[in-house]
Order: sequence, then C-alpha cells, then structure tokens
Amino acid sequence: MKIALTGIKPTGIPHIGNYLGAIKPALELSQTCEARYFIADYHALNSCKDPAEIRRMTLEIAAAWLASGLDPSKVLFYKQSLVPQTFELLTLLLAFTPKGLMNRAHAYKAILQSNSESGRDPDDGVNMGLYTYPVLMAADILLFDTDFVPVGNDQFQHVEMAVDIAQSVNFTYGRDCFKLPQPIATEHSKTLLGLDGRKMSKSYGNTIPMFATEKELRKLVMRIITNSQSVEEPKDPETCTVFSLYRNFAEPDQIQELRDRYLAGGMGWGHAKQELFEAMNAQLAPLRERYSELMAHPQDITRHLEEGSARARELAERKIKFLREIIGMD
Repeated sequence: MKIALTGIKPTGIPHIGNYLGAIKPALELSQTCEARYFIADYHALNSCKDPAEIRRMTLEIAAAWLASGLDPSKVLFYKQSLVPQTFELLTLLLAFTPKGLMNRAHAYKAILQSNSESGRDPDDGVNMGLYTYPVLMAADILLFDTDFVPVGNDQFQHVEMAVDIAQSVNFTYGRDCFKLPQPIATEHSKTLLGLDGRKMSKSYGNTIPMFATEKELRKLVMRIITNSQSVEEPKDPETCTVFSLYRNFAEPDQIQELRDRYLAGGMGWGHAKQELFEAMNAQLAPLRERYSELMAHPQDITRHLEEGSARARELAERKIKFLREIIGMD
C-alpha cells in the first residue's frame, strides 16, 4: 500500500473548515493507504513558547482527530517530539539545503514584505525555527518513505521543497535514499465559506468551532450573513454561504430538495439556516460527545500517542540506520 502522511500542528480546537478540509479527507485516505499521522508539536514551538499551552493544544488536537474517527490500531498516530530520529534527519537534510531555497519560501517572503512595508528590519520576528521550517517538514515526510502528503494549497511549496532536498541527497549518493512525495489537495479546503462569506479562517474570526455545543452551534449558524432578499423571492444557492455549508453536511436528496426550495421562492433565510443547523448538528453531535469523553480522560489520549510514537521510532530508526551507512556515519 502507498503511504500517506499528515502533520497536524496543534493550534487549538479545530473549526469545521479544518474538519472538512483536512481531518475528514485524511481519514478517508487512510482507508486506501497506510496512514501515518502525527502531532507536529515542535512546529508549534516557533510561535508558542508557553509549555502549558502547547500541552493543552496537543491534547485538544489529538482528541479532535480521535473523536473524528481516527483508529490508532489501524493508523500510526504519534507525536513528533517523541520521535528523535526526526531531528537527526533534520541535521542531515540541512547539509543539502541551499539557503536560496529557504529564501524563496512563501511564508518567509511574506514576513520580509510585511517588515519592509512597516519600516522594520527585514528579519524582524524571524527565528531559525521558522526560517528552516520547510526542512523540518521535509524530515517529517522523508523519514517515513511517504508517497502522499495531504496539504492545503499554502503547504504545496513545502512538499515541493522536500522533493528538491530528497533529489539532492539521492543524486549525491547515486542511490534512492528517499522516496519523492506527492502533495494532495482537496476541494473543500479551497472553498469552505465562513460566517461572513469569506474563506473560513481563525484569522478572520468567522469560524464555527467543531465541538461547539448545540446551543452555540445554532447561534453561530443564525449569524451567517445573507442578502436582503424577501421570503417570496427565488434565491441562488450557488452564491449563498448557507447552502455552501449545507451541501457538506446533508445527504444528496436533502441537498437537491433545499436547492429546489431556493429556486422556487417562498423560503426565508431563517428557514434555510435552521435546515443547515439541523444537518450540521446531526453529523457533529456524536463527534462532540466523543471529544468530551476523551478530554475527560486525557491519560487515554496520551497513551494512544505514546504507543504510536513507540512504533514510529522503530520505523524511523531503521531509516536512520540505512542513511547512516550511506553517508559514512555507521
């Protein structure tokens, strides 16, 4: 089977955009691939230096994936910081990574531009962890002979950089030291709209938390911005945030029925939002309940991660032993 790997950065409780754009597609991919999913806690260190916060966010994001259906008996689920071979491979890869490649990273260039526009030093706020982030990501990927990496569009470049670095090592030693990974994107991550009609993002403050209570969920759904059309007027489902969200949670016959009601007229926005709330709540309620159970027993989450990390270390050690022989450090 092909190997699929996803790094999950702990950034707090996911919103439904994360669920539909990353969690759900990754879990579906695990049905046809050998899946290896990890909590990228060292990546979080670049922006968060609070130990308690990192521990809390790690538990939350792990619980979210487990609640969504990740089965740790079938999927290798581990914590980056518990696989030290990752960081040995990082050191190796740095020796094959041109500085110019890092200079071209989109995230780094965006910071340079922001600093320039604000009259600050070009590298203000840039630590070496952030600057070499793509190389650590390459180590995460290449260590486990990954074939597919499900990522958002903003991460495509990082996977391509991992390929560049892997090819450099392979060429230098004249051997296939590393597989060349392939990024995979999903449509949902490109199109899911938030409460204000823009792409759903925490930075816009327009998200719907994945595990909002039933009362909170309904309140948020009712806040979705719509136009001023009257009840009687026909409405265009293709330009409506409510319908855009609805089709991610409803069954095909329900979607067609609501589409027909939009086009026929005679339905107000309140009715459409109520339909959306009911469809979302039906799908999210079991996940919400499971998440609450997991967070009430954090030791179970920790056990899953520790057991998965032990299995990950065995795989990683074999890869590192292979690489040490090739580079002359055995």
